[in-house]
Amino acid sequence: MLNRKQSSRDKVRLYRQRMRARGLRPIQIWVPDTRTAAFRADAHRQSRAVAESRHAEGDQGFIDAISVSSER
Repeated sequence: MLNRKQSSRDKVRLYRQRMRARGLRPIQIWVPDTRTAAFRADAHRQSRAVAESRHAEGDQGFIDAISVSSER
């Protein structure tokens, strides 16, 4: 056996082979970057819209009813 370092490409190829042998497959997903100012601003805008909705009290009641409490 040669004593050479494996390239990154070879390491990734072997890793993927092992994972596929275990019955897994790779996927890639893109999610919003929650660290950006744009995300924070949009989240704030959405939460304000929900809080100011005429259905806010009923919506919160529903969320409270289906939420698992740590006090149970």
